[in-house]
Amino acid sequence: MKGIKKIAKAFIVAFSIYSKIPMPRFTWESEDMKYHLCFFPVVGAVIGGAEFLWYFICCAGKDLGALPFTAVALAIPILITGGFHVDGFMDTCDALHSYQDREKKLEILKDPHIGAFAVICLAGYLLLAAGALSILYDVALLGDGMLWERGSSVLVLCLSFFLARTLSGISVVTMQGAKKKGMLQTFSDTAGKKTVLGVLIAELSVCCIGMILLQPILGLLSIAAAGASYAYYAAMSKKQFGGITGDLAGYFVSITELVVLCVGAIFTLIL
Repeated sequence: MKGIKKIAKAFIVAFSIYSKIPMPRFTWESEDMKYHLCFFPVVGAVIGGAEFLWYFICCAGKDLGALPFTAVALAIPILITGGFHVDGFMDTCDALHSYQDREKKLEILKDPHIGAFAVICLAGYLLLAAGALSILYDVALLGDGMLWERGSSVLVLCLSFFLARTLSGISVVTMQGAKKKGMLQTFSDTAGKKTVLGVLIAELSVCCIGMILLQPILGLLSIAAAGASYAYYAAMSKKQFGGITGDLAGYFVSITELVVLCVGAIFTLIL
């Protein structure tokens, strides 16, 4: 019973931090934070499930058009997470485009205000994502056997929300932090690292196997794209900031989701 209560608290903490889904309230202790990262990818599973449901509704029923499909598909992650990772993406873009020294970049990450480059980069991000989503919608309507053959490809892309968060969680417990204080450092310090890392690797493995079984070529391409994004994130964080922060982790999640989505759009065009 005590173990179940501990797991339930870790689940609640994860969804309270990384989503806007209402959760029971209680006073968090360090013990409650210990394993919450194990459930971080589950938030991605909820987002992916909502995305696939929306895709099914649009493509199985009356043709709603590419614009409504794209607009809602873009909004779903923001509605579920409250823009948690988008904030990190924008702060990181401001810091990277400042071309200042490391300490100044870290200060920019902490600044609650947004700069011009954050807005410009977010606009570019949304345009690329919207273009990729509209391609997926158009190809789905034209494809034979759409609900499974095309749907399986979309399901692989929906799993990328889970995939990105497993990798992000792994980075929190394995990579050096850029700061001694902050939310991410608190998560890292309070985590039961060996157990959390083991669970995240298991979740990552299951996710990758599922993606490959659903659509072997796209699955492998998506995993490779996420791996390349992770390698870039690790190298960039170390070079530019001296380690990772919560904002950089959010930036990674956002970039990975976009890269995998674009890979999926290109794949469906040439399939």
